[in-house]
Amino acid sequence: MSLNEAVNFFEPSAEFVKQATISGMDAYRALCAEAASDYTGYWGRLAREHVSWRTPFTQVLDDSNAPFFKWFADGTLNVSYNCLDRNIEAGLGDKVAIVFESDDGEVKRVTYHELLSRVSQFANGLRARGIKKGDRVLIYMSMGVEGIVAMQACARIGAIHSVVFGGFSAQSVRDRINDAGAVAVITADEQCRGGKKIPLKPAVDEGIALGGCESVKDVIVFQRTGGACHMVAGRDIWWHDVIAGQSDVCEPEWVGAEHPLFLLYTSGSTGKPKGVQHSTGGYLLHAILTMKWTFDLKPNDLFWCTADIGWVTGHTYITYGPLACGGTEMVFEGIPTYPDAGRFWKMIQDHKVNIFYTAPTAIRSLIKAADTNPSVAPTQYDLSSLRLLGTVGEPIDP
Repeated sequence: MSLNEAVNFFEPSAEFVKQATISGMDAYRALCAEAASDYTGYWGRLAREHVSWRTPFTQVLDDSNAPFFKWFADGTLNVSYNCLDRNIEAGLGDKVAIVFESDDGEVKRVTYHELLSRVSQFANGLRARGIKKGDRVLIYMSMGVEGIVAMQACARIGAIHSVVFGGFSAQSVRDRINDAGAVAVITADEQCRGGKKIPLKPAVDEGIALGGCESVKDVIVFQRTGGACHMVAGRDIWWHDVIAGQSDVCEPEWVGAEHPLFLLYTSGSTGKPKGVQHSTGGYLLHAILTMKWTFDLKPNDLFWCTADIGWVTGHTYITYGPLACGGTEMVFEGIPTYPDAGRFWKMIQDHKVNIFYTAPTAIRSLIKAADTNPSVAPTQYDLSSLRLLGTVGEPIDP
């Protein structure tokens, strides 16, 4: 297929455009014109329409201390409420929020009711450990429902989470604990990737042993595999013990729009890792709008972002964005080449994924794998459910 043929092939139909959240270029230009003529009014309207506020804001933008701008500063809200409770209140409690496929292919589905219950129990467990609004909590877990529960639970009680990618070293864990002043670490005994069990808890132990982590009072360990796991008395506690006896009702901590939702550190490949802080109100609004405008999420869609929750893409398009829009999302634990390089395409086919968001590098590597093994080529699978392909991190080939 030539480039011109490809462009024509993927040209959206008039009906496709008409049904989109932004229904064509005229609607898009109208949004741009509104933003250009009155940007505070524009963002104020969007924040009122798309975000549920406990206390409505009275001032959209405070630019009195530029460049330290404040948005919706006197408004209060809770991100977990926006992702869970309000969807249940809208009648979506029995809707599937997460379709989880583990490394070995096991599939579990979690409804909004079930997810809120799990988040509330864990949030109550964190509160019982003395973790409160403003405390920093490090999360070092693999992909899975529990990682999302941990992040949502922190947001629910106003704690500030800092997620560390499960492939990073003990030194990376130590540096982020030290810099953030984390009072707790949430991890797992092991993670499953490519048919292998990879330890996580030992890296936490090693990182803390490097020193400078005196702020840590609790290490909460999810039992993912049941593998050998050393538990330090007085510091370490199993996830199932944290939630034991806890109520599945948890009143959200209502926070100001400028309250930090999370800290996320750069990888450190070009120097000391730099922590980036995202505030609650503006971040949530952006996550919702990009889900609706960029990905055109519809009520019956299955949305799949293949990123890890350790990256900001995973924060926005796994933990918060799809759930804040009442969507159903795919969450995958493993790697795209196990048991073979057709794993992504098979999952799209089997689950009927509508929106697929991944990295160009992944697509290139899977196409290359198909050159030597034609049985795993995308053409061998039924991908007719796909409506949109999103890519992130780098430019994609035409």
